[in-house]
Amino acid sequence: MLDNFPRGTICIEDIEMGMSRHLRKVVTDRDIELFAEVSTDHNPVHLDESYAQDTIFHGRIAHGMLTAGLISAVIGEQLPGHGTVYLGQTLKFIAPVRPGDMVTATVTVIDIDHSKRRVTLACDCTVDGKKVLVGEANVLAPSRKFD
Repeated sequence: MLDNFPRGTICIEDIEMGMSRHLRKVVTDRDIELFAEVSTDHNPVHLDESYAQDTIFHGRIAHGMLTAGLISAVIGEQLPGHGTVYLGQTLKFIAPVRPGDMVTATVTVIDIDHSKRRVTLACDCTVDGKKVLVGEANVLAPSRKFD
């Protein structure tokens, strides 16, 4: 029996349709540099302002997967939270995220299969109220009844 989930974890028994959680984060130059290092994606559109000026973006942008990682943070820390297992994710990148942008990542429960502990979450990221990423995540939620 798992009774000691960290505060903020929502077990499958307590998840309801429409539940939503979010986080806000300013994407910094350091975030982009660290993501490039960890991912080994050193595309100059992310790291070289002079190069990026001559692209369709007219300046540096964050890695799309860095932005998507904020969705992962909401899922892993808030809804459902610790103990959640990612099963799948769809993503559509709508607009670039630039260094200094405040990103709001939001997940909302749109389907629940209690018997299988599966939850489908609508996911989006916005900057200044404009969507920059949309998608859906499928996760296995933690349960108080299972090890």
